[in-house]
Formats: sequence, C-alpha cells, structure tokens
Amino acid sequence: MQNKIVYVSGTFDLFHSNHLKMINYARGLGNTLIVGVSTDELVCSYKKPPTIPFEERITIVEGLRSPDVVIPQHTLNHSTTVDNLNIDIFVIGDDWVGKYDYLREKGVKVFYFPYGKGVSSTNLKQKIYTQYAEILKESDIHPIPEPKEHNVL
Repeated sequence: MQNKIVYVSGTFDLFHSNHLKMINYARGLGNTLIVGVSTDELVCSYKKPPTIPFEERITIVEGLRSPDVVIPQHTLNHSTTVDNLNIDIFVIGDDWVGKYDYLREKGVKVFYFPYGKGVSSTNLKQKIYTQYAEILKESDIHPIPEPKEHNVL
C-alpha cells in the first residue's frame, strides 16, 4: 500500500469530542497524519478571536496520539500546503462544505467531516456565556439586610 499523507485542518478552540473524532477519522484515512492548527491571526481574519490562544491550542493537539506532525496554519488557501507536503487527502469540518473542492483539481481527496448536532466551540461559548450570566444574576440579585445597631460599651 502506498503511503498516503492526510492533512486535517482546524482552529481546535475549546477542544472537544467532535475535534477528536475528526482527527481520529483522518488518522484512519492514511499512513501519515499532519494536523494544521489555525493561528490566532488567521482565525481573526474571518471570525471572532479564539478563546484559547494559539500556543495552547497547538500544544493540546500535539499531545494527542493520532497526529504524526502538528503545524501552524497561516492561511485558508491550502494549495501551497498541499504542494509542499505532498498531501493526498484533506479533511475539514462539514461547516466548510464546498470551500476546498478546488484541491480536487490537484488530485487531492477532500473529505468534509460531519460534525452533526451538538458540540461545537461556538455552542460551548454560548453555553458558558449563558451560564455565567445566570450566575452573575443570582449573585447580584439578593435582599439587602437591614443594618443592625451595635451597642458600644
């Protein structure tokens, strides 16, 4: 069997089970797995900044069993990465469906991993925000006690 090089791309903010599933899926598609972690600058170019800084996110991904190599990802255009690393297979979440079909012209198999319903960094951020707002409301809304007189001797 010929060595197949797989590249999986993502922000991997608030690392969760769907990130792990996508990386493990990609691992099963080839012999060498390279994971590209989007830099903070790249993420900020198209959406709000990640909650977890780049250095932390890349360290988390490096700690996983599946990747052979973990690299910073500086651009959403993966043509140069595909050429420089001889990528055979490209994997990304299905929220990007159609965006990387151009890689097929280079002979790369493109897979859009189905995240499905439920866990996503965006959903986690919203849940944390909502829960925090409730905690603040509970801590800020309370009866104010009447001051007691103190007897001074």
